[in-house]
This record gives sequence, structure tokens and C-alpha cells, in this order.
Amino acid sequence: MGIGPFQFLSPSQFAAIIPPDIRFLDDAPSIEKFLIILDGRPPDWPAIYGHGHHDPGHDDRLFALNRERDASRAGNPALAERIAFRWSGELSRFDPEVRGFSVAVGPVFTTTRWGQVRFKPDDLPGGLKAIPPADLLDRLQRELAAGKTVELAVIIIGRLVPEESIVYDFSHDREGLGLIMPFVHVEEVHYLFFR
Repeated sequence: MGIGPFQFLSPSQFAAIIPPDIRFLDDAPSIEKFLIILDGRPPDWPAIYGHGHHDPGHDDRLFALNRERDASRAGNPALAERIAFRWSGELSRFDPEVRGFSVAVGPVFTTTRWGQVRFKPDDLPGGLKAIPPADLLDRLQRELAAGKTVELAVIIIGRLVPEESIVYDFSHDREGLGLIMPFVHVEEVHYLFFR
């Protein structure tokens, strides 16, 4: 599942050709709409944060929020929907066996009115590899040998993990900023190459 061809599409072009039963969550409005379907309204982050990470009730309030939201979304049909989201990717080592490149991936953070959203893939295959067409292979090898960065958009398709579909937390980078992490069981991986 983690080995696939380059697709010469932008994320918006990819969104236009995927099956209509897949919800593409690649910007704040689409993510917010999906969160409303699942959880109704954003958390009251200031009340949960209180006086900061060292507030004695901070962890208890966060734990209570997660348990309350888990219980309220139980049975919601949106939990079973197929969703797609984007991570960033970068080509690394060439693998002559598959005639493709290993792909290093990292999350994309999306700022929404709910807080910052970071999708977390569950069971992402190890050894992700993107296979370019033969006529592009030499050029990419030369670029990598010259120290250039070759980026891809990595589109991951799957379904929310039922028992732990969304985790609410706080950013470790910015005090008081809410962090929302949908956990997605991976079904497909696609590599988009566009320049």
C-alpha cells in the first residue's frame, strides 16, 4: 500500500477526481464543517486551559472533554465516512528494486476556528516509496545528488479510528492553543507531484 506512482495533480485536482463518497479535508472550511458534524461546537479552550499547563485542574478538564466528546459522537454515521487529508512529503534515497524513491513524510497543521488541526495516520505503512515515470527518473536523481529538495503532497485516505477518533489537546509550541488530532486508519496513500 505504501508504494505507488507519481500522480501529476495538485491537491485540488486530486479532490475533483476522487470518488464522491470520500470527504477531502484539506482546508479550514472543510475541516470545520466535518468537526461540526462530529462534535457540534468547538471546545471552550480558555476555560479548559485555565491558568496554563501547570494549573492543577488542566489535565482533568482536558480528560473530561475527550471522554465527553467520545461519548457524544458514538454512533455518528460520519465516523464511518472515508476521508482524505494531506501530509507533506520529500523524496530521499533511490530504491533500484522498485525504481522509486523513499518518501519522508510529516504532518500538515491547519489553523481553524476550532484550533489547530493535525491529522494522525494510524497504521501508516513503513517504507513509503513513490515511483516516477522513467523519463523523469534521471532528472530527479540529479536534483537529489545536487542537494535539492524534491517535495510531494502525500494524500492519505482512510476512516476515523472508532475508539479514539479525535483527541483534543494543547499545542506544545504555543501556549493555550487548542490542538485537534483526528486519528485515521490508513486505507490508501497517493503521491502528488506538481511544480
